[in-house]
Amino acid sequence: MYIHAAMATTAARRRIIRQLIQEHRPARQSELVALLAEVGHEVTQATVSRDLDALGAAKARDDDGGHYTLPRPTGTGGPAEIVAEFVHQISASGNLVVLRTPPGAAHMVAGALDRSAFEGILGTVAGDDTVLVVTPAGGDAAAVARRLETMGVSS
Repeated sequence: MYIHAAMATTAARRRIIRQLIQEHRPARQSELVALLAEVGHEVTQATVSRDLDALGAAKARDDDGGHYTLPRPTGTGGPAEIVAEFVHQISASGNLVVLRTPPGAAHMVAGALDRSAFEGILGTVAGDDTVLVVTPAGGDAAAVARRLETMGVSS
């Protein structure tokens, strides 16, 4: 599932690029531009180039000439780096925020958020690939989701 363009931020777009690289193994930036357009994100090749650089993507050589790959997750760093590295999708509803991660990464993300002084988070519950973030009743979970979206993102 991809984030709709109306909710797009740099962080959201980069999460989608990570997912597209893993699912489609694009060989050229123009392929990523086209794939992003298919999910409602109209961007230029220059934007994709900056995003690939920020994500640490590189070309892996293979029999077909090569494709983009991402560095292996390390799980090191503070909460911002961990959220940026492992959270693929962020959704808000009521006083809850749901974070989707790769299998096995939810506990690392939840722990990082629990140890942080992130304003507006009462606590987290982690499964295998999902973190439930609880915000105060009557709070603005959408605002917490927006702040989480921008964690660890360089412009």
